[in-house]
Amino acid sequence: MMPKAGEGLLENSVVYITKQGAQVGVDGGRIVVYSKDEGEIASFPMGQVDTINIFGNINFTTPFVARANEHGIVLNYFTQNGHYRGSFVPERNTIAEVRRRQYALSEADRLRIASVIIRAKIRNSRTMLYRRGASDDRLGELEDRVADANDLDELRGLEGEAAEIYFGILKRCVPQDWSFERRSRRPPADHMNALLSLTYSMIKNEVLSALRQYNLDPFLGILHADRHGRPALALDLLEEFRPIFCDAFTLRLINRGVLKHEDFQVNNHLKEYAFKTYLGKFDEYMQEEFRHPRFDYTVTRRKAVRMQAILLRKAITGEMKEYHPLEFKK
Repeated sequence: MMPKAGEGLLENSVVYITKQGAQVGVDGGRIVVYSKDEGEIASFPMGQVDTINIFGNINFTTPFVARANEHGIVLNYFTQNGHYRGSFVPERNTIAEVRRRQYALSEADRLRIASVIIRAKIRNSRTMLYRRGASDDRLGELEDRVADANDLDELRGLEGEAAEIYFGILKRCVPQDWSFERRSRRPPADHMNALLSLTYSMIKNEVLSALRQYNLDPFLGILHADRHGRPALALDLLEEFRPIFCDAFTLRLINRGVLKHEDFQVNNHLKEYAFKTYLGKFDEYMQEEFRHPRFDYTVTRRKAVRMQAILLRKAITGEMKEYHPLEFKK
């Protein structure tokens, strides 16, 4: 039986749970989600799950955490509104040699990988705008300049300049009744910004899970500066997905009328029912398939994120000479 969206299994390997007061336990070889009032909400095989995301007041039982550790299941904690709080990472999700290579990256190595990621972000930004009948030659010029960046600070400057141009154009793609003058984060100034921030957080979580699955340290960045509690490497890899996955999904929700202004609270967070709708649509989106532009076969968006984590690991460990980003030309 397929549980209700946001309250149980939404994909074979990733689970979202939003039912406040619920507990996640184990019964034999199955993970069981239950609440005091409703009893069992959902149940699924332990071996099919690699990530569980909980939002708000939800608990894991001690026996379940022990089994999650044995099976390599990552547990991610969020606030009820979707802000990331922390994770439980199983012991087996660490391979020392991969971490040693990651920690030993030189400045030149970091610049080489980061330049490819930012070039792909700008390329994907151009593609995103082109698909919506908008473009700007300045983005193409910045994309060409990325390869000549002399250091990470110069690269960050080019990325920031491209982002400012991109969002200035993107606002013209937003329906007139959705105000979006500029990108704002803490706090988001409007409903569009709130959806963008939420979606960046959700895709970042997908990236976090993928990096951990392939034994990379998500807190040791290549481009983003290291800071306590900041998953810098996840933010690095997120960059190429921002325009073509995150922004595209946000505009889809708005243009199709999936979410409306009345679905938001006064603080610009989604209301509880709307957040469950959002999670259901997000999971459907991550399961949608497309033809991979480099490998020319069909993958889901979730699979594509994990493929990029593998490619990044190969570039970091020297198994590949360069990193190949997910890059859409049209």
